[in-house]
Amino acid sequence: MIVPGLALFYGGLVRSKNVLGTVMQSFVILCLVTILWILVGYSLAFGPDKAGLIGGLDWAGLMEVGLTPHPVYAPTVPHQAFMVFQLMFAAITPALITGAFAERMKFAALLLFSALWSILVYCPIAHWLWGGGWLAQLGALDFAGGAVVHISSGMSALVCALILGHRQGYGTDYMAPHSLPLTLLGTGLLWFGWFGFNAGSALGANQTAVVAFIATHTAAAAAALSWMVVEWWHRGTPTVLGIASGAIAGLATVTPGAGYLGPFAALVIGLLAGGCSYAAIVYKGQWGYDDALDVVGIHGVGGILGMLLTGLLASKAVNPAGADGLFAGNPLFFGTQVLAVLVVALFSGAMTWILLKVADRLVGLRVSAEEERMGLDLSQHNERAYS
Repeated sequence: MIVPGLALFYGGLVRSKNVLGTVMQSFVILCLVTILWILVGYSLAFGPDKAGLIGGLDWAGLMEVGLTPHPVYAPTVPHQAFMVFQLMFAAITPALITGAFAERMKFAALLLFSALWSILVYCPIAHWLWGGGWLAQLGALDFAGGAVVHISSGMSALVCALILGHRQGYGTDYMAPHSLPLTLLGTGLLWFGWFGFNAGSALGANQTAVVAFIATHTAAAAAALSWMVVEWWHRGTPTVLGIASGAIAGLATVTPGAGYLGPFAALVIGLLAGGCSYAAIVYKGQWGYDDALDVVGIHGVGGILGMLLTGLLASKAVNPAGADGLFAGNPLFFGTQVLAVLVVALFSGAMTWILLKVADRLVGLRVSAEEERMGLDLSQHNERAYS
């Protein structure tokens, strides 16, 4: 999903002078987070609980993380298999944020911010919902990352876009994607990889995996068509960029409830996801921020919508290990989902603001005006994607 899926999806969306720099961001974040996850990240997210807030360092360096199943987190697979599966969630989340500040952040700032964000933002949130932390203790459900991945990255992306400001020429220069075929290829790889994320979160080839697989595919298809129809009505033409963006919006939105929803509920979620994410992107210009690759509109809006709809539509008839939603007579669960949305959004946004200020003070956040005009490929990496 990250390499090459997200790398190609984002790489095709930027201008040709920034494609290598954009691909490089996904690639290096995967490498960086891998090392951090093995050293301390996995232990902080899933290690023995400390007051519901964070995991202890008992598993730092993968101490006691062996090949035998863990009774709580990995009862059906080797513990190390679960660890590396969770690594992919940890790596793609900061990589998603890069779309918000595409074409204008220093490479050194990217490295520093991504490392700090991974440890200080992602790990606590993952522990709260997946590692036995306080939100999980209250009964909040996030099957495969609606809050842990999409709300955290979406709200952080919003702060990044506000702090870094507009790209040079935003609103006046031609900034269309340089290669929609690359973006469509990335979309297909992400869609395929999402089956691993969502169905794989069942940790086995079982009934829950089938439920999640069908929900994931249904929502993606419905959201792609929903976005296409709304855009066709609004702008007069259906676009490749639109149908690809709609599919990603559907995948993001169904993620928190994928293992708790039947096919019809997934269809409803997909239809709403396409229209709501499209509306958010249409109106972003009026709200005054330059989210270059629409991380907020797709992942932020999708994550929030998905968590709330899970609170409405989840059913124990689909998955007895889940919960009944509001429409099944359980308003308490819906309230818990609302709380999880608010907490994750506020925490990730506030911490991102702090970490950006730290990175700006230490290395500076933004490339110079001349470097931005030159493009990230040459200014940051001394390479060209195309001769």
